[in-house]
Amino acid sequence: MRAWRIKQRLLLLGILLAFVFAAYKGCEMFPESSFRLSSDSKLPKWVTLPPGLTRADVSLTMNYYGVPWAEFILRDKNGKVIKKQVGRMRCEVQLKNPPSGFPPGYPAYEAITVNGITEIIEHRRAEPIFYVTDDTAVWTQYESNGCG
Repeated sequence: MRAWRIKQRLLLLGILLAFVFAAYKGCEMFPESSFRLSSDSKLPKWVTLPPGLTRADVSLTMNYYGVPWAEFILRDKNGKVIKKQVGRMRCEVQLKNPPSGFPPGYPAYEAITVNGITEIIEHRRAEPIFYVTDDTAVWTQYESNGCG
């Protein structure tokens, strides 16, 4: 009888620990959406490559976890995580005169700050790819929105 109670308590403890782990790691395990930096895009300014690696040697994934957080994961060619960084979404930027040739609602822009450095993320269409933009029209709109 006593052994049964010990097993029951251990089972309850295990269930409790599983719930605590899921609550703690849940967001990291289940992002709202995930995007990969286009190989044609520059890296964000907050990304520093380790010595010996070039832009072609790495990939960058961005996971949105709901407003206002985004996580950036830098990986090497083998998929090994080099660094994780968390960013805060500052504001969305909509161009008053968007360029032609894009689907309705695109391109879409999101200003994200990591370690005090802001970059503007560009989504050109509904796909799991993102870009880092230096477009002066986008940055001007960002600053005129009172975000900068």
